[in-house]
Amino acid sequence: MDGKKELRKTMLKAQEALPEDYTARAGAAIQKKALALPQYQRAKSVFLYISMPKEPATLDILKTALAEGKRVYVPKCQGRSEMLAVRIKDLSGLLPGAYGIPEPVECAETITADKLDLTLVPCVCASKDGKRLGHGGGYYDRFLAGHAENAFCLCFERMLRDDIPMGDEDVFLPCVITENGVFVHRRSAPDTVLSY
Repeated sequence: MDGKKELRKTMLKAQEALPEDYTARAGAAIQKKALALPQYQRAKSVFLYISMPKEPATLDILKTALAEGKRVYVPKCQGRSEMLAVRIKDLSGLLPGAYGIPEPVECAETITADKLDLTLVPCVCASKDGKRLGHGGGYYDRFLAGHAENAFCLCFERMLRDDIPMGDEDVFLPCVITENGVFVHRRSAPDTVLSY
């Protein structure tokens, strides 16, 4: 999809240009909102990405979930097509892996998307109604296929877009969290976006 590639290129430039004070402030607010979610509070198992610069931070969520005794899983890419959700019990033992993102070295315990209580997903940009544009590898779309009901996208408000092209293989997410709100989209009522 050429439109998707062009939009990704445009939005990656916009992401790179985000001021550090904005990403720090907005990232802290997004994490606070994620930790306040009833879905997070109830979750016994949480899968979340390890944030890179210019992405909404996840370190506070990781530390909090580990301290609260939740089962915490982070991504590990296997080749060009598969992503595993690998359990970690602390933040040691993570080394740069695919794309320079810290990953677990050991894969002793993994879990599938259908068994997770909550998944927090990164994006290049997203829309309030659950469309998401990632980095182009399709890892999350394949991992979440058919099991995205508990997957929430973390996105800076400045990276929201309405015009995200979606293909058959792309997964809609039921919730997008920004620093300004939590947007819940019901696919059964496609014109309804609830925010709080």
